[in-house]
Amino acid sequence: MIDDKAILITGGTGSFGKRFITRILKEHSPRRVVIYSRDELKQFEMQQMPEFQDPRIRYFIGDVRDRERLTQAMEGIDICIHASALKQVPAAEYNPFECIKTNIHGAENVIRATLEQGVENVIALSTDKAANPINLYGATKLCSDKLFVAANNMVGKHKTRFSVTRYGNVVGSRGSVLPFFKGLVEKKAEFIPITDDRMTRFWISLDQGVDFVLNNLKRTHGGEIFVPKLPSIRVTDLAQSVAPGIPQRIVGIRPGEKLHECMCPADDSHLTIEFDDFFVIKPSIRFHDYDYDYTENRNGERGTPVPGGFEYNSGGNHHFLSVDEITAFNDKAI
Repeated sequence: MIDDKAILITGGTGSFGKRFITRILKEHSPRRVVIYSRDELKQFEMQQMPEFQDPRIRYFIGDVRDRERLTQAMEGIDICIHASALKQVPAAEYNPFECIKTNIHGAENVIRATLEQGVENVIALSTDKAANPINLYGATKLCSDKLFVAANNMVGKHKTRFSVTRYGNVVGSRGSVLPFFKGLVEKKAEFIPITDDRMTRFWISLDQGVDFVLNNLKRTHGGEIFVPKLPSIRVTDLAQSVAPGIPQRIVGIRPGEKLHECMCPADDSHLTIEFDDFFVIKPSIRFHDYDYDYTENRNGERGTPVPGGFEYNSGGNHHFLSVDEITAFNDKAI
């Protein structure tokens, strides 16, 4: 799927983009890799790193809000990974119009640009916060997910397939809780703030996220939301793992924050198919040009529909990591 292909990553200077690019250059033979982002400083810093000085890499300054620039960048591209988004929950609440422009209008621009240039495969990265959203960021990502699923009805004579990959907290990514806790330890904080001692989260490494996206490129018919099966952690256990001996203090749940992450809502149980190590939420709409059997993907893997009312959330997960397992997982992931 990757060899001899031209690949564009929106938001390519982010945590996922860097790891994705490193992996495909090392393990595959892409013809060209385009890093599309709006931050010239991050692109400059990335170009100074030896692993990103490969002659196959192209650096494009551009914003997903700029459809004309996106369309120009998509020329000759075979695969697009859409990782660009405004992701900070408090910033989205305070700057709602900006979040909408990037996460919703930007998604529409990616769809129109990839269709216009005949891109073969488009995967949009989503978030657990798009499932039953309670904050603006999650609501915009739900809109984005819906746009990419419905885009398969706009394909017409084009060969483009659109799908979504949804997962939760990435270990060590910018803005995640792990670097925050580690920073408090370095500052010799008197306590570790915990918003609620019942809080749980799914836990995934950057490499696992990259692997999942690469596998989904081979799996997709078009229109699926792919969700990996992941272990859960208790936030109190994470704090104990990172800061043993430092007391924890309950400070109260923040606006827009959930106790548990949900990735397959119960309201979508009639659409959800369980595979060995992932779930697929199939489209709620019918595509007029084709009718796929989503219980078997293009990679030959077969799944079965989940029971009615099934919900996949971090609090009800059967697999929780212990404190020692969290420590080992984090040491390996970063």
